[in-house]
Amino acid sequence: MKIRLLILSILAILTANMTIAQDIERQRPKEWEGLAGGGLFIDRFLPIPTIGKLSSDTWGAKAVKPRYTDNGIEEDEWSYWGGNIKQDEKGNYHLYVCRWREDSQKGHMEWPNSEVVHAIADNSMGPFKYKETIGKGHNPEIYQIKDGRYVLYVNNGYYLSNTLNGPWKYNKFEFDQRNRPIFDHMANFTFAQREDDSYLMVCRGGGIWLSENGLPPFYQVSEKSVYPPYDGRYEDPVVWRTNIQYHMIVNDWLGRIAYYLRSKDGINWKVEPGEAYEPGIAKYEDGTKVDWYKFERIKVLQDKYGRAIQANFAVADTIKKQDLGSDHHSSKNIGIPLTIGRLITVLDKEKIGSQTKLIRIKIEAEEGFNPHKDINLKSLRFGASEKVNYGGGSKVLKTKKSGDDLIITFNAAENGLNEDNFAAKLLGKTRKGKLLFAYARLPWVNYKEQALSCRFPILSLNGRELKIELEIQNFGQVSSSLSDVKIEFQKDGKWIELVQAKAPDLKPFEKQVLTLYAKKITEIGSTTQLRITINQKEQKSVVLEGAVIIR
Repeated sequence: MKIRLLILSILAILTANMTIAQDIERQRPKEWEGLAGGGLFIDRFLPIPTIGKLSSDTWGAKAVKPRYTDNGIEEDEWSYWGGNIKQDEKGNYHLYVCRWREDSQKGHMEWPNSEVVHAIADNSMGPFKYKETIGKGHNPEIYQIKDGRYVLYVNNGYYLSNTLNGPWKYNKFEFDQRNRPIFDHMANFTFAQREDDSYLMVCRGGGIWLSENGLPPFYQVSEKSVYPPYDGRYEDPVVWRTNIQYHMIVNDWLGRIAYYLRSKDGINWKVEPGEAYEPGIAKYEDGTKVDWYKFERIKVLQDKYGRAIQANFAVADTIKKQDLGSDHHSSKNIGIPLTIGRLITVLDKEKIGSQTKLIRIKIEAEEGFNPHKDINLKSLRFGASEKVNYGGGSKVLKTKKSGDDLIITFNAAENGLNEDNFAAKLLGKTRKGKLLFAYARLPWVNYKEQALSCRFPILSLNGRELKIELEIQNFGQVSSSLSDVKIEFQKDGKWIELVQAKAPDLKPFEKQVLTLYAKKITEIGSTTQLRITINQKEQKSVVLEGAVIIR
């Protein structure tokens, strides 16, 4: 026993010296300078409720003790990782999480052999208690599809059940990349239900995929990763939709920093400035701080409006390779409450422009929130997030009661809203100095649009005539209208038009093959570089570029 402990101590010293190689300090982008308080997603994290007893009699490095072990789920015998929560009609909370034996010879590196388990609690913060083992799998995420069934995704597969309590049937996960490159290996998927009950999926590498019913196969529609343009080793995305917009957070595991993005349609994304989360966000209501070394696999618990009310993380007290079997290191799932965005509506139907003088919004009353008494009106700023996040935006001119709700009139100056904005932001404080924020849809913005996408065409040569078979599909939530399509080929470094066509009207997820003809451009068996551009009215053009072999 003494020899084993000596070996573990030596290994711990050796692996501790690997810290620099496994983690790096990321330099924050220059455009993050000057961000106002509350302008960052990380500002939304709240102190964790003190459930159970504060204890030091548990595993973990000095930085994570003492702690309230009843937060989330943890056990001495098991290392837990990932997992998200669903609430049932009785108010109980169901956590689907993976785990492996803490005493495994490989320690944390035993994760490829993890199992998925179902745990339950009567409080979203825990403690969650083990109920049953569902089967093998890693990095689970559960969601419900339109017909009421539940899909429990795990890497490479998924379980399907009629209820949260099973029984669960395993299936292989299928996907169609549609001639597009996969930006990273196909794992760590995350899902969000669209307004029409179809499903959006984001893969580890930042590719966007869609399914008509939430079941595989999922079809890739993005031509490139949607992740931030910063240096990062990205993984563990989480995506969710509110009544206003889509949200995503992605983690840079090497830099131990995460980024926040927003989207109107789930396909085109906008990166928000500032940290989404980083180590140091875990503290309890009594002031106790717990400095977990790793925060990964974020998932969010949503309310009926889709708002994120709680974040759950897989946390570890040390570098993964330093977590050895039968030592004092391990991992668990924790829950952290989030500040909830308020419900607001822009009352003016006309588009806000440079000539707009006033902007009126309505702030809704909710349980625990009285807009007549709880708002520090002088602190409020309204407008484009690019303005508001930096302390700018429109200021309050006057207010008016509307029953329990409150109507606020802003001086429209400095609102900053332009064609790039699909949602306006409200930022300020409560009278108690707490964060207050909200997003609102803009009445003149079309949130449900067509989303045409094509595969690379099949090219075949018959004499001097080139036959082009181009499959186009509509992944939008509304029927498409006639759209211009242009196919070009590259010659001597220049793009030359090959043929033009019209994409027909297509219902959501409907597809059609266009058969077109052009002059011969090269011989059978040759490879040519093509560029297909689909121009959609009042939308961003879709461009697919790559090499195609002529048959």
